[in-house]
Amino acid sequence: SEHQAGKVLGWQDTGIKIIGRRSTPGRYFKVSEPGLGWGGTSISDPLSILGEWNAKKGARPGLSLLMVSTTGEQFAYYELDDELKPVQKPFPERLQKSVGLIEDNCEPALCTVLFIGGAGGSLRAGVTENPVNLTRSVQGLTTYVTVGGAPVYVWPGGGITLMVDVTRVPEGAFGYVPTPALVAPIEFTLRRDDYVRLGGYEAEIRSVEDIVAKGGEYLNPRRGTGAEATNPWPPLAQLRRAGSNGAG
Repeated sequence: SEHQAGKVLGWQDTGIKIIGRRSTPGRYFKVSEPGLGWGGTSISDPLSILGEWNAKKGARPGLSLLMVSTTGEQFAYYELDDELKPVQKPFPERLQKSVGLIEDNCEPALCTVLFIGGAGGSLRAGVTENPVNLTRSVQGLTTYVTVGGAPVYVWPGGGITLMVDVTRVPEGAFGYVPTPALVAPIEFTLRRDDYVRLGGYEAEIRSVEDIVAKGGEYLNPRRGTGAEATNPWPPLAQLRRAGSNGAG
């Protein structure tokens, strides 16, 4: 009845009082502490968050009250008696749909883990003779950057500073050095002619077939794992991006 949605619907004042910090009309915080009760709070009795009902502001006998936890797992229905005290009543079937919608929209909690790092000068010098050329090609969208095949967000500004969703990076992809620092795999995908034009090491270019057959730079054993299904194939992603930017 306090919320703007209720005002739009023409909902009459109810005289209800929530014990907590009022943020905006109809929204309250600091109502409880974390716990094992309703909605992950310390609330065991939902009526404990209510103050006295105010007859001068619309409270009246027979007024109905639906209380639902944020997860929809706990719910109860009340009606005010002649003394304006909430009395629990059998739960009406007509309200089950509303509670069901709340429960359906409660999804499992997930942690977002982001890795933020940068491509230093020595790393970039290992890709092109002049490191700044690689930086400019990334900023100019000529070069597509990935971390372990996962797409990244490149931060604006100088250098190559990126952010990646760790859940899209292959397991075991990160390393550590005593600097101390974390080390992440980073790939730069671009056309061969663009790479040569940047001052890349043309004599060191190897085909995918050769790498699959012989291994990496140190001819180390190759460990093949399936790519994350949601990660786009870098050459195709770069081709589409170049097309959307009007590049030939």
